Amino acid sequence: MTAPSLFDAAPAATTAAGPRPRIIGLDLSLTSTGVALPDGTTYRIKTRTADGDRRLVIIRDHIRYDLAKHRPHLAVVEDLPRNAMAAGVTGMVQGIARCELADAGVPIAYIVPATLKSYAADHGRADKQHMADAAYLAAGIQFANDLGGDQCDAWWLRAAGHDWWGDPLFTLPDAQRSRLTKAKWPALPRWAR
Repeated sequence: MTAPSLFDAAPAATTAAGPRPRIIGLDLSLTSTGVALPDGTTYRIKTRTADGDRRLVIIRDHIRYDLAKHRPHLAVVEDLPRNAMAAGVTGMVQGIARCELADAGVPIAYIVPATLKSYAADHGRADKQHMADAAYLAAGIQFANDLGGDQCDAWWLRAAGHDWWGDPLFTLPDAQRSRLTKAKWPALPRWAR
């Protein structure tokens, strides 16, 4: 069964420049997936090793619920890093998330971790603390109980989507903003052009 496409419907909220897109950020992981919702709130989908493959169902159900409730126009996903030892496990989570996004008709942008870090903190090897500090400097945002940086990364993914859409959430130097050209972006919908 395929869900109706959400992508052709224009967003209800508007900015001075036009419609405000609803963008979701997803930092996918089997143990702790970070989610940044279109309203800017973040949370983690925590799973336990003892749940086995049921962990994939837990993540899928959360993503499915968020897509139905928030009806995003774009999902920005942290892409699999090249040569990562955990890429196989993360790939399973990527598959689940991509299926849910495809069923909901939500276009997906992919940003590799180094590009996201360069965009956010001006350094491709920025650690979790640097990413959190950059979020605080850019927008005064702090992430409670985000030891792995999952919520922070998801928040930056959402911010990158807004930047690409032409609806930046805050000011960044042009050099950092230009790093988003390395990401894989879908075509804009007709109503957003």
